[in-house]
Amino acid sequence: MLESSLLILGIFAIAFVFAPVGMGGGMLFVPLLHYGADWPIDGTLLAVSLGLTAVVSYGSGLAHRREGHHDDATIRSALKGAVPGAVLGVGIVVMLADNLDPVFKSVSVFMLAWAAVKTQRKMASLSTEEQDEAGAHEGTVNHLTLRAGSGIGGLLSSVLAIGAGVIYVPVLQQIGQLQTRKAIGSSLHLMMVVVPVAIITHLIFLSASEWQALRDLMGFVLLLPLAAYVGSTMGARFGLKYMSQISIMRVFLALVVITFLRYLLDLIETLS
Repeated sequence: MLESSLLILGIFAIAFVFAPVGMGGGMLFVPLLHYGADWPIDGTLLAVSLGLTAVVSYGSGLAHRREGHHDDATIRSALKGAVPGAVLGVGIVVMLADNLDPVFKSVSVFMLAWAAVKTQRKMASLSTEEQDEAGAHEGTVNHLTLRAGSGIGGLLSSVLAIGAGVIYVPVLQQIGQLQTRKAIGSSLHLMMVVVPVAIITHLIFLSASEWQALRDLMGFVLLLPLAAYVGSTMGARFGLKYMSQISIMRVFLALVVITFLRYLLDLIETLS
């Protein structure tokens, strides 16, 4: 009972922290369930983590939409790459089978390092005033490159059970030419479409044993989305009201670095 309560509290806290920065929280949902509840990294864990990520994206995404922090034209263009990428990602998971764990952690390390570098460069190039006064678009958008970058995000969403905001936000900022808050809101809107596609595709390919594991955990699993929804809704409102754009980027970078170190240690331990 205590362990379950702590896990639910952890889900709430992750959703609260990740919602204001345009991320679904999957990078921490996965290790929380993997280490906190001893779940193996398999299709069952990926589907549940993606379900929690979907809840966070909807709770925070709708809050950002009400405030006008989204760009529908850019979202529609990015989805043309992100959705096929998500389907392809599930195919990769199925092919990896028992080799998923080390590949999962290796890809996570490289992905997080890339996002940290990109975010740091963005922060260095803009002052707080420039961040606040930036327009919706600052240049011409290369839609082919935007879709390719979003496709990588969709693929990683399925493979790593994440919302892929760590990919979408820098892509939308630097290729989609969106101001930070709109990039974050648009990232969440991508998740609201891509993550359900990834969940459904994962469920189609679950093995009989994975389906049985999911059924055995169903009573507990149904409590987790509620904690994620409450946390994401409260986190989004807090972030939109009290956090400046440069502060949001700093939190985003800190979360990326912390998660990078966690996965790197996990990978070293796995390979040793």
